[in-house]
Amino acid sequence: MEKPIHDLSELFKQLGLPDDRDSIEEFIATHRPIPEGTLLPDADFWNEGQQKFLSEELSDDADWAELVDTLDSRLR
Repeated sequence: MEKPIHDLSELFKQLGLPDDRDSIEEFIATHRPIPEGTLLPDADFWNEGQQKFLSEELSDDADWAELVDTLDSRLR
């Protein structure tokens, strides 16, 4: 299995969020759980640019998609 191209820290940086380990864990703890039936990009804590990025990466199955899925799982 190939290593992911990016890591969770880089995803947070791409989203314009603090990207150190403690900040990532705090973000996840603060925003979980996402309501059942809500898609990750539709969660109410993203801004418009973040929503667009997440939606595009998932729909394109792009380089970031695996990490977006990981974040989605951690927020459930």
